Amino acid sequence: MEKRLEIYSHAEDCPVRNVLNRFGDKWSILVLMILGEVDNMRFNKLHKTIGDISQKMLTVTLRSLEADGLVKRTIFPEIPPRVEYEITDRGNSLLVHIHKLSSWAEENMEAINESRKQIKA
Repeated sequence: MEKRLEIYSHAEDCPVRNVLNRFGDKWSILVLMILGEVDNMRFNKLHKTIGDISQKMLTVTLRSLEADGLVKRTIFPEIPPRVEYEITDRGNSLLVHIHKLSSWAEENMEAINESRKQIKA
């Protein structure tokens, strides 16, 4: 137990902090959930599906997910170039846990909102 607690105190060595920092942004989990529903998706379709993300932010998010091996980018040598994104096996293994978290959030959102109201009162 002590050894495990010690890991949490070192930011650079803590796997929990390291991984959650990557997904603590507004878009990464959403992008993974969308790509988990399809075989592959082009950038513009993904952009339109999300709706309120800027092209720059989507690019940054996709690059981060690709760097972690969660998303694969395929460039087709056509004119104009066609780029497609798909979730990897590693991404799918994370998606299982994201879906559990999503289910937990849906089951508990009403109670959480009630708790928040009591704190504000």
